[in-house]
Amino acid sequence: MSHDLVLAQSHAFQLSRDLMVPVTVFEVDGEYGVLPSDEIDADDDLAIIHEFLPWVAH
Repeated sequence: MSHDLVLAQSHAFQLSRDLMVPVTVFEVDGEYGVLPSDEIDADDDLAIIHEFLPWVAH
């Protein structure tokens, strides 16, 4: 968890590219976290910030 959104986004982007899976940046209690998107449940109390996809859009 981090208080720095830019750092969390940077880590999420790189993790997405390294693992080749969608990765989500979320916020909870004023902190930002990063998880592979398939590990986030709909009933989790998270504010989704952004989802990074590893594939380049054309």
